[in-house]
Amino acid sequence: MDNRLLSSRQGERRRLLDTIKSPKDLKKLAPELLPQLAQEIREKIIATVAKTGGHLAPNLGVVELTIALHYVFDAPTDKIVWDVGHQAYTHKLLTGRADQFHTLRQFGGLSGFPKRSESPYDAFDTGHSSTSVSAALGIASARCLKKERGRVIAVIGDGALTAGLAFEGLNNAGDLNKDLIVVLNDNGMSIAPNVGALSSFFSRKLTKRTLVFLKQQVGEILRSFPGIGEDLFAWAKKSEETLKAFFTPGMLFEALKFNYLGPVQGHRLEHLVETFNNVKNLKGPILVHVRTTKGKGYEPAEVDPTGFHGLGKFDPDTGEPKKSVSEVPSYTQVFGDTMVRLARENPKIVAITAAMPDGTGLVNFRREFPERFMDVGICEQHAVTFAAGLAVEGLRPVAAIYSTFLQRAYDQVVHDVCLQNLPVVFAMDRGGIVGEDGETHQGLFDLSYLRHVPNLVLMAPKDEDELRHMLYTAVEHPGPIALRYPRGQGIGVAFSSTLRKIPIGRAEVLREGEDLLILALGATVYPALEAAGELAQEGYQAAVVNARFVKPLDADLILNLAARCGRVLTVEENVAIGGFGSAILELLHDRELIGIPVKRLAIPDLYVEHGPPKVLRGKYGLDAAGIRQGALALLAKTARPQRVVWGIFK
Repeated sequence: MDNRLLSSRQGERRRLLDTIKSPKDLKKLAPELLPQLAQEIREKIIATVAKTGGHLAPNLGVVELTIALHYVFDAPTDKIVWDVGHQAYTHKLLTGRADQFHTLRQFGGLSGFPKRSESPYDAFDTGHSSTSVSAALGIASARCLKKERGRVIAVIGDGALTAGLAFEGLNNAGDLNKDLIVVLNDNGMSIAPNVGALSSFFSRKLTKRTLVFLKQQVGEILRSFPGIGEDLFAWAKKSEETLKAFFTPGMLFEALKFNYLGPVQGHRLEHLVETFNNVKNLKGPILVHVRTTKGKGYEPAEVDPTGFHGLGKFDPDTGEPKKSVSEVPSYTQVFGDTMVRLARENPKIVAITAAMPDGTGLVNFRREFPERFMDVGICEQHAVTFAAGLAVEGLRPVAAIYSTFLQRAYDQVVHDVCLQNLPVVFAMDRGGIVGEDGETHQGLFDLSYLRHVPNLVLMAPKDEDELRHMLYTAVEHPGPIALRYPRGQGIGVAFSSTLRKIPIGRAEVLREGEDLLILALGATVYPALEAAGELAQEGYQAAVVNARFVKPLDADLILNLAARCGRVLTVEENVAIGGFGSAILELLHDRELIGIPVKRLAIPDLYVEHGPPKVLRGKYGLDAAGIRQGALALLAKTARPQRVVWGIFK
């Protein structure tokens, strides 16, 4: 007897999703029950993300696609690599994590992205984009070498195919001719719109297993004719490709030596299941083009897929965000408003973003200066070199790229911008602890990977008003300059009426003291001031300096205060290795100010997990309480050194 559930009435007695503990349970469902499961999954995702925040629209768009993949293939023996990783919520629900789904993106809970340490069904960690084809090709090649069975499927979509890495992987995959299935989730972000119903019908017919095998067999027969076989095969192949190119967008992939199938309607489960069954046992590289609707099944997300791409808590009934009422703008908003103000005064300013106009605060800039706004797609490497080209011609490009994404373009920063000393501004949003997006998105490496690059100035503001002045300073600076600022709301300080240049490499003394020097940077400055106030109540007077610049450092100020106070505490939201604290240690050593105890408060040598920023800062000692504890530890460990005057060491 068929072990599938044969009646939809059985499914109505309890939620189908509750019966799914693994893909094996999914395979027991009759095909006619799958649409009901898709509806339940959408309800689960909407209800959960409304409470936790997360990536809503991309996940709603791949519900049927994910169900079909797990219905046909045999994970985890078959490896499914998700790209971008923020479209894997349905995958998590179907692979034994439904009971934990309410902990999504919460501290200690499920990650918002695929994570190998979380589940054997997660074949590859994916937080950034466009990595799936290369990773899946590596997995497929390794399996071939090890003579292991199992299919490898890369699911790429939501704009991820715009990046060069994806095409590098496709090019190599076609050359290696490994058994690899690439599923292109085309939600209108990366591939041109469908050319019509005839194309969809014709392409779907091409996925019939019998026709695909027939095509292969006909090719072998034509090749067998002595003398003219190869010419006959080439003529037949050319005719087939000409017809396919006329009706479908598949020629690009066929040129890369993929067998292109599609477009397939991505919300018709019967079509998806049929297609995947047809290609499951085919040899060589195959690309299945699936057309989906971002935000499918939830009207607010379908109407505004960008706004519902990634969001915080919201009312699931209305789609309205649940935010605390605050008049304090975010750093992102302040950056965007300042860009508009500066661009009105300076026609040479242009703005570049890598598929993040909303996330980087450039929407108003795009609206007011459309000809001076460039969105290059998910192509950070191209964005940086593109900016270099603009700078060569005398413009002032501002490349607004998240800290974690700029590291993808490290080589271009070094060779194409800084080597030529070009006036490109890197506006690095999300510098420091980001929060719920976790390891792949924390901006905790930029100080280290940029500090050692020649010609580059590197700075971080203590508050949103200083951000305005730093941006003004940056666009007036004659060379490359990087400005990193945190995610979230500002401090709530008043704005200066006029913008002023901050002298390059000039720090700011915010509090005088004789017992301890606290050198703080960026988002840690105000917590350092708070900690100094608490230390004063305990009888210790700590000097607090807003360093402003990681490169160049205000050497004379720092050295004189270090010599006077005799103890130094550095604070930064960056990894300790190679960061701001390391720069201070190097300064003291190089200037032969030896013997002064230095304690660095920074992120240890690890990847920071997901969770609320407040919780993470507390865990790693970067809030006021942690800074106070670090200061007390340094004070208790070291005797009061004899005061010296830095000048005698010059």
